[in-house]
Amino acid sequence: MEVSSIARERDLYINEQIRAKEVMVIGPSGEQLGVKSIKDALTLANYAGFDLVLMNPGGKPPVCKIMDYNRYKYENKKKQKENLKKQRESNLEMKEYKLSVTIDVHDFNTKLKNAIKYLEKGHKIRVSIRFKGREISHANLGKDVLMRFADEVKEIATIETMPKLDGRIMFLVLAPIKEK
Repeated sequence: MEVSSIARERDLYINEQIRAKEVMVIGPSGEQLGVKSIKDALTLANYAGFDLVLMNPGGKPPVCKIMDYNRYKYENKKKQKENLKKQRESNLEMKEYKLSVTIDVHDFNTKLKNAIKYLEKGHKIRVSIRFKGREISHANLGKDVLMRFADEVKEIATIETMPKLDGRIMFLVLAPIKEK
């Protein structure tokens, strides 16, 4: 009785599990068949080759629908997977890489290599430079570093937000290129 244990987990009772004496019956194509005794409703469902599923146990009388319960479960599971997939896509993490105006070549390449790995996973990255002291007067040097970083990953990422100066921090957002 695998179906009955799954039905009870979701509070959907089917066929003989329904304990009400009378139920409002809805047909397979959505038409209301009226209030019927549970025995008559089960006979209708068996005649149609479907299950009688208790949809609203709190109604007066409880509402049952004649449907293919296994197909209903399958479609619900499919919808849940699709919703989870959409949720994952919208909740992609954004990782921040902090550079400096005077960053050394090796440090730049190390951060670049880590950023490429993260972009390949499908996540967005934010590359930022914090200007210290008088470096703010040479913001163009910081922009050059950010653009060089973006140029290095142009095969796998696109610039989502061009370099912006926000106080003493200049940042750039890169998003992976979507494959079709």
